[in-house]
Amino acid sequence: MQPDKRKPNDDAPDIPVLHANEAVVPPEWALLERQMIDVMNKGALEFVQRYTNEDRTLIWREEWPGMDGSDDPYEGFMNFPLFYALGGSEEVYRVSREMYDAITWQWTQYGQIHNEFDAYYDWMHHGEGYLFFYFFGLADPTVPKDRQRAIKYAGFYNGEDPEALNYDTERKLIRSPITGSKGPRFVQTAEDWETHREILDEYLPPFEDIPGVDGNGRVCPWSDDTVYREILNRINERQARGDVPLNLCSTSMMTHAYMYTADEKYRAWVLEYLGAWKERTDRNGGITPDNIGLSGEIGEYNDGKWWGGYYGWRWPHGAMTILEPTVIAGCNAVLLTGGDTSHLDLARSQLDLLWSLGKDDNGQWVVPNRHYDDGWRDYRIPHPMFAVYLWNVSMEEQDAARAERGWSSAQFDSIDSRYSSYGQKTNGGHMGYNGNAAQWFKFIRGGNPDYPVQLLRAKYAIIRKQLEKIRSEEYAPERTALSQASMTIHQWQELTPVIIEGLAQLTLGAPMHVYHGGLQHARVRYFDAKQRRPGLPQDVAALVDGLGADFVELQLVNTSLFEERDVIVQAGTFGEHAFTSAQQLGEGGETLGTSDVSGKWLTVRMAPGTGMRLRLGMKRYCAQPTYDTPWSKAAAGVKPIKGRQLE
Repeated sequence: MQPDKRKPNDDAPDIPVLHANEAVVPPEWALLERQMIDVMNKGALEFVQRYTNEDRTLIWREEWPGMDGSDDPYEGFMNFPLFYALGGSEEVYRVSREMYDAITWQWTQYGQIHNEFDAYYDWMHHGEGYLFFYFFGLADPTVPKDRQRAIKYAGFYNGEDPEALNYDTERKLIRSPITGSKGPRFVQTAEDWETHREILDEYLPPFEDIPGVDGNGRVCPWSDDTVYREILNRINERQARGDVPLNLCSTSMMTHAYMYTADEKYRAWVLEYLGAWKERTDRNGGITPDNIGLSGEIGEYNDGKWWGGYYGWRWPHGAMTILEPTVIAGCNAVLLTGGDTSHLDLARSQLDLLWSLGKDDNGQWVVPNRHYDDGWRDYRIPHPMFAVYLWNVSMEEQDAARAERGWSSAQFDSIDSRYSSYGQKTNGGHMGYNGNAAQWFKFIRGGNPDYPVQLLRAKYAIIRKQLEKIRSEEYAPERTALSQASMTIHQWQELTPVIIEGLAQLTLGAPMHVYHGGLQHARVRYFDAKQRRPGLPQDVAALVDGLGADFVELQLVNTSLFEERDVIVQAGTFGEHAFTSAQQLGEGGETLGTSDVSGKWLTVRMAPGTGMRLRLGMKRYCAQPTYDTPWSKAAAGVKPIKGRQLE
């Protein structure tokens, strides 16, 4: 099996070409993948048509107060460009661009967005909302305004924008949990939280000393005006100033800008900021503190306590909002440093800390999720997903062991087919788009060979239910827009039919991105050589069913009996890896042929009705991560337009 050296197009680089000529009957997973793509191509457009005006603004209210808002409509449509990058239609991508700009304009009018970015909010919500924006880099890196926005948004957090000085360059800290295009917000008002009050009534108290509220209870009446005033006073005294671990999610925005520009300053900032949190953790005896004052002191506004910060060890979600940001930042740093997995040590240390604090509960090891003034509480089954994300980039057995220890077979062995835009308390708080990271890990490690078909069937059933809701009178936009319930701001993410976890996991060979702002780190991605666009070509299905530190095993199937298809396989989502060899495998895994290949791209030319099983040798993290395609250089884009500064 010797590859040709051909160019998919005249202006493309030389790319090895392998030929798939063996006729196959498409397996069920391949047919389901193609069916999923067809259904979501149509469902996405029906969803948009149902809930938008002619200019793509959402059918919604005349006004919307508070600081919450833009992340939720962004979330409803954020997977559109990623779906396109997987193989969705050009029309879905075109509509996704209209939706992003329409939402940005609409929520600017409501008051939440300023200068094309949230005026002020926390990085849990920035993180999940701006996934929409990150995925444009995978869809088409040549769009000038995307590149310019990436540079501008990063400038809000590295000290470059004088109107948004969110970052203290001397002390290496983000100056508030609430930041954005208007800079840090050191004082939060009653209006800021107005739309949250009925939601937060069902959450535990944010502080233990609120008069008339049980500090150890599970609910807190934010809707009570007296209680609300007491909460706001404490927020402004203890939580509104200084840094929190949640801000590590901002490293994705900086990494995103780096992959457009190759500018070293963005890489340096990610490493500097992650390093600052490593130092604070060491200074705190190995526990990542959840509140840092403006002077850099741990617990500066919180009586010296390392717990009790905004989105910290206690409120509102506990350990998840310490673990997710450290995982996100660590994975970004590995990407930017050529595979230095020591950058995962901060996240590893917190997983190991919680494990060491665990206890036996009727034969199941449980670990604490929250820290109160009297110590650790809220013991839960440890969720493997945090370690799975680490293993996905490290491929180290120490991270696999972290994922596998304490495994609850009843919870993580079967497909989780529930759908909710809000986290499920019983499964560790995952969000509805990506609830099967642990189950994927078990499959890719050699368990449950039926997982691909089971997952795709489950996702197909969810999409069917989503479409039923969209078409129902109960969810008519005129009805939801008129509702005064604050939770209806989440309707679009609750209703979206673009549920791509199955496609992402199976074709890319990775868990789907961390929901609150993680980039889509994966082993491979695809381009259509003939159409010169990202994603699987029409009729082609892909399945990654084996991973190792130096290889990926991949099946490709051309389900068409009439058309030849050329699929370019890229090593790494961001071209950060390189192929070193290609073995064609038989049904039993035997080697049928071997060829030497090199570089980050490999073309497979597929005759009608054929399939190919490959074991691709790989050198990981050997190339600069970038949004380059076989036909374009992201860093060669047009220079940013210099905005006119009026006196």
